[in-house]
Amino acid sequence: MLLNILLAALSGLMLVFAYPRWNVNALVWVWMIPLLYALWNPKWSLKSLRRHFLLGWIAGVVFFITNLFWLRHSSRVINGAADETWIGWGPELMGLGAVLAMGLYLAIYFGLWAMFAATVGRPRIGSAAPAGLFSSSLESLRSASLNAAAWVACEWLRGTVMTGFGWNGLAVPLADDLSMVQFADTVGVTGLSFIPVFCACIGYNTVLRFADEVRTRRVRPHLDFYCAVALVLGCFLYGIHKLSTPHADESISLRVALVQQNISQAEKWSGQQDEKIYQGYGQLTRAFASTAHPPDLIVWPESALPLPFHHPNHVPFLNEVLALGDFSLLTGTDIIEENKPSYTGAALMRGSFDNHHLYRKIHLVPFGEYLPLRSFPPMRWLLSGMFPYDFASGTSTEPLKLEKPSGVEIIPLICFEDTVGSLARKFVRDAPQLIVNMTNDGWFMHSEANEQQLANAVFRCIELRRPMARAANTGVTCFIDTEGRINKGDRLADAKTGSVFIKGVLPKDVKLKKHPTMTFYALHGDLFSIAMLIIAGASVVIRRVSNRGWCWTDAGLRDTKGA
Repeated sequence: MLLNILLAALSGLMLVFAYPRWNVNALVWVWMIPLLYALWNPKWSLKSLRRHFLLGWIAGVVFFITNLFWLRHSSRVINGAADETWIGWGPELMGLGAVLAMGLYLAIYFGLWAMFAATVGRPRIGSAAPAGLFSSSLESLRSASLNAAAWVACEWLRGTVMTGFGWNGLAVPLADDLSMVQFADTVGVTGLSFIPVFCACIGYNTVLRFADEVRTRRVRPHLDFYCAVALVLGCFLYGIHKLSTPHADESISLRVALVQQNISQAEKWSGQQDEKIYQGYGQLTRAFASTAHPPDLIVWPESALPLPFHHPNHVPFLNEVLALGDFSLLTGTDIIEENKPSYTGAALMRGSFDNHHLYRKIHLVPFGEYLPLRSFPPMRWLLSGMFPYDFASGTSTEPLKLEKPSGVEIIPLICFEDTVGSLARKFVRDAPQLIVNMTNDGWFMHSEANEQQLANAVFRCIELRRPMARAANTGVTCFIDTEGRINKGDRLADAKTGSVFIKGVLPKDVKLKKHPTMTFYALHGDLFSIAMLIIAGASVVIRRVSNRGWCWTDAGLRDTKGA
């Protein structure tokens, strides 16, 4: 059993290196092999579902704790940390506790998948498999298809249950290979996870079958292998078609400027830098608004204003900024009014402060914008002091509309809302639209959290075929096109070092189709993922009803019903 546990941990560790900061993307295709060996090895028959679950859960714990280790910075920042310097036992332990708790919970979905893969999804390949020319290939296809469906189902549940945290799904590392991810406009990023799981299972089964064929000298056609190749090739060709199709539709040009002041969260929380923050945004905006090619839209990041939006100090300041030119200003801000619910949100203004439209954030960050299970006594006793009140969740999914150019709409996404496809699609309309993400990754310093969120955000552009402008407080500020590309010059970065943690303004003329594509995903959402959940669930029910199970013994594969 110890060797099984080590193999499961190895799988989880391999998967970590597929994501930013390491970006060894090829590992997404092979990381699962050690775990499959632990689950399916005929010499290591597992005797209970709990042990199946344990192996998958261990792989998930290793992955999530390592992949999300940057979460520890949130409690450190609240207590004044500005870098990696030790901040004290309390904040450090609380940060590590947050990482541990999140990792232990998210790993449950890996464990559920392992239970499925070791039972319903276990391949019946070997001397006890049904005879026939294509029997082994069909059995391999059955196993791989069901396991891939179950993985998609678990990822979808992870992104849905208890408001969900679908961060870093299995397809996210594929974002660097744009030809392989264009099919997200149909199945979504969660549905794309079907492909690497299917291929990993087919690859494992192919090696297993080949070893058995060498031993028995009975070679059979490997139809399953060719199906896996055809699936990958079909997805690749679809991507090539999308990437090479010219954009001939009639479009509107929108001049956008993204402002990044690169202020540490500790500096903002000190409360002593408010005037400096105001001056910084004013100066950067003034420098760009007075150019020969002025903007139509200027975007400041999440919570750019150090005080709530309706604070009296904002009226003269914002009126002065808006008087610099004929442009709209979109800024992230907290919307806090007396005797009303408080919101994290954004404000779109033009001409004056009084001419504003507000967006109230819908998908809130647990332990950041609200305390889950606040009424549960242990939660209230331990954490209510750190989170004295909750922000409310907005309900409107109406896009914000620009007055000029007329008809242009903004899909406003605050913070990690740009990682939630099921939310972003609700804003889609038959109109020229720009996704605007305003985020503040200063909570996590110069960690890989910045690049991870960007990798997740790329899929919103592909799923919805809408371009995105990302205005971040500390990076990554950039433009993403409808195929998920960040073209040269479309990322704010230091010319010499390449660092994204700089102060500056990033301008671009964005082309918006007057009648953009209404993708299958935009219209129907995670329909494919839900279908995979139904298929996986039905396969479990069928297995239970038929009371027919296959398990490995020292003598090979045995039919337990016929025993």
